[in-house]
Amino acid sequence: MEALRELSRNHVLGNPIRLGIMLYLLPRGRVLFRELLDVLDVTPGNLDSHLKALEKAGYVELYKVFADRPRTAVRITEKGAEETGEYLRALREVLSLISQEV
Repeated sequence: MEALRELSRNHVLGNPIRLGIMLYLLPRGRVLFRELLDVLDVTPGNLDSHLKALEKAGYVELYKVFADRPRTAVRITEKGAEETGEYLRALREVLSLISQEV
């Protein structure tokens, strides 16, 4: 079961918060850090550590935008979108196999 091996590896998206970040970014392209805080209901430090892991993997880019004050924005990369899609396909395959066994 190749799909299960893919999911069980130490994959950056194996963490539910990181997967949630990517799922939120996928249709939007970019969001503000504050918006992710509100949606995911995590602490700023927790979100920052997960974003750094995603950035290190090349899945997101962090940058500053200036409005009334500097704000941190997060943009999904092409690699991040592709890898998230592949991860979701593997997850669907595993869920399909499990449902056939039940």
